[in-house]
Amino acid sequence: MPSISPQPNSSHPAHLASNSSHSTSHASPSEAPPIASSPALTSLPFTIISTTAVYTNTTLNPAAAFFNNLLNKIPLPRWLVYAIFVAGGLLILLCCLCICIKCCCKGNKKKKQQKKDEKINLNGVNGKTTSALIQPDVADVDYGSAKKERGKLLYSLEYNGAQSELTVGIKQASNLKAMDLGGSSDPYAKVYICPDKSRTCETKVFRHTLNPVFNEQFNFHISKSSLLDSTVVMQVFDFNRFSKHNIIGELRVQLCNVDWNHVIEEWQDLGEPAKFEDENLGEICLSLRFVPTAAKLTVVILEAKNLKKMDIGGSSDPYVKVQLALDKRKWRKRKTSIKKKTLNPYYNESFTFDVSFEQIQRVNLVISVWDHDAMTRNDAMGKIFLGCDASGNQLRHWADMLSNPRRPVAQWHNLLSAEQVNSTLNLKKRIPLASKLPF
Repeated sequence: MPSISPQPNSSHPAHLASNSSHSTSHASPSEAPPIASSPALTSLPFTIISTTAVYTNTTLNPAAAFFNNLLNKIPLPRWLVYAIFVAGGLLILLCCLCICIKCCCKGNKKKKQQKKDEKINLNGVNGKTTSALIQPDVADVDYGSAKKERGKLLYSLEYNGAQSELTVGIKQASNLKAMDLGGSSDPYAKVYICPDKSRTCETKVFRHTLNPVFNEQFNFHISKSSLLDSTVVMQVFDFNRFSKHNIIGELRVQLCNVDWNHVIEEWQDLGEPAKFEDENLGEICLSLRFVPTAAKLTVVILEAKNLKKMDIGGSSDPYVKVQLALDKRKWRKRKTSIKKKTLNPYYNESFTFDVSFEQIQRVNLVISVWDHDAMTRNDAMGKIFLGCDASGNQLRHWADMLSNPRRPVAQWHNLLSAEQVNSTLNLKKRIPLASKLPF
């Protein structure tokens, strides 16, 4: 009975193995042919592949696996996590770079400062001068400091003998001493004549400058006989609204040494102010407020300090008079309470006057401090006046009040003698009422 054999299939592994065995037997008859029909050979390739896959999974780096697990736990996209890491790294690098630059700059500054100190120390011993070894005279030190620190003043003098009038011109100043923290000053000039000192004139205040141009002239009536015994005093001050005005320097020109055949105009260095002549009468602080719509002028006397001693015990009993003068005539007046035995009284008392907008331009406010005496007549301690006829700081305070309606403006003022204020203001007597006339 004939046997039926299956058709060869090229895809069958056993057939492939048998074919390969036959070809091998032809190539080398001495080698034993492989067993093609073994079931282990047919399953061998599949077993090798599976074991290889398991081997590659077990050989991963533990650190990389931990990092992957950590990233998987973060609830953010993978690209966003990487971006955050990169930004953090750049920020750390930037901080380190800034710290390094700062340290380098500090080192360079220290080196530069050391070099400057060395240069300064070597300037005095350069072998070309002996100024560092010789002690200068005291007078030379004073004059040198005045020239370097206080600045210069350009002034003019002219005397009219026919009218007995002396004209003092304050032209300009240069390189003044800086009195403010910002390295500048608010200068103004004050002019008076000694020993009379019956009138004191002031220029405008120039803000934030060390080279003001004043261009102001002041006239003083003085006879020829007293001209030779007089001295013109020109002082430059630094303006301060809420404190004492600091003097920058002064000039004193003795009129007996002046050639009056022509006009004198020259620059001179400001010197140290003389302290023996100035009489300190104290200061007073007051506030002004004007309301045009209500036609009200409010004056608040706040306080005074460093007043003149009037009593035997070295104290005083001060009070303040507040007086309005309209068209150079006494108009209205009020006064504060009396403060016993003090040179630094505090009042904080307010006075309101009815003043229209038309009248405010013709009104002068006179502030005077008096010492109260129970048994004798009260004595005047100091006086100032403010208004459109005033000058210097008093005029500036009045202008600030008018330019800021409905807002109180406070300022300190130096008290002057009553003679100075009276001669400048020159108030007229009241016009007597018709009922009091003798006819």
